[in-house]
Amino acid sequence: MRNLFVALCGVAALSTMSVAFSIHAQQYPTKPIRFLVGNAPGGGTDTVARIFAQKMSESMGRQVIVDNRAGATGAVASMLTAKAAPDGYSILIITRSSHSISPALQSDLPYHPVRDFAAVSLLLTSPNMLLMHPSVPAASVKELVAYARARPGTLAFGSSGAGSVGHMAAELFQIVTETKLVHVPYKGASPAVNDLLSGRIQLMFIGPTLVPHVKSGKLKALAMGGPKRLGSLEDVPTFVEAGYPAVDASQWYGVVTTAGTPKPVVDRLNREIGAALQKSDVRERLIETGFDPTSSTPQQFAQIIKDDFARWQKVVKAAGIKLE
Repeated sequence: MRNLFVALCGVAALSTMSVAFSIHAQQYPTKPIRFLVGNAPGGGTDTVARIFAQKMSESMGRQVIVDNRAGATGAVASMLTAKAAPDGYSILIITRSSHSISPALQSDLPYHPVRDFAAVSLLLTSPNMLLMHPSVPAASVKELVAYARARPGTLAFGSSGAGSVGHMAAELFQIVTETKLVHVPYKGASPAVNDLLSGRIQLMFIGPTLVPHVKSGKLKALAMGGPKRLGSLEDVPTFVEAGYPAVDASQWYGVVTTAGTPKPVVDRLNREIGAALQKSDVRERLIETGFDPTSSTPQQFAQIIKDDFARWQKVVKAAGIKLE
């Protein structure tokens, strides 16, 4: 009888918690929501966050306030979210750079990218192109690989900095293709692009912002990261089409909140983000910028984060990358 009583008490407690969570979700939000951004105002991540903050404020009837907490490749904003109350009033925009690559490179972060967050939704993806200076005599990825294998250590690739998506994409490319390239890290993308255009470096993984230089013939685009071709460069194949499916050179953006946030609240946030992604003005603005609007369920996004973190841990270990 005692065991039965304990069991019944447990069921009652769970039922009470479920009702409390349901009421909380129905009332949520009752105050402004803080939307943390791990970058300074004006950048791509900040721009995306502000687009969604505006739409969510309109639909939820409460202000969604963007809170820029730049520093340590997004670690400052991530730590604030991880340590916040698990109530859905602190949400965070994350990227592959901030939440998969950076934690794979830094084992001493004060939070875990998977355990300390509740995934809400994927927002969008952005392809990274493999661009090449025309001085390199190659017309395809396979020709570039053959050329690089015959001349190990002679071709240089630039990046916006050690640990950036462009850097890690190139490291993965070298592992997959068994080539040896020279990494030249820059303080930002602009100086790297300038040296690529001048021929001081020969290769770079970067987003679709350089499409005009490809169309003018100043640069060659050999392959596109991501699942599909870019509409503005329909003749450029994906890495899958080029014969290198393991080269995953793309960026993604998504939203998480604090681990332990009630599921009904997470689901509400997910629905609001999904609704914003369906609005034509949001989609048009994102597509014009080179993004591919892509929503998901919380469970799907949680799996993406988990798998991606594990993938980049392997790349960091295989390439022997250490941040100075």
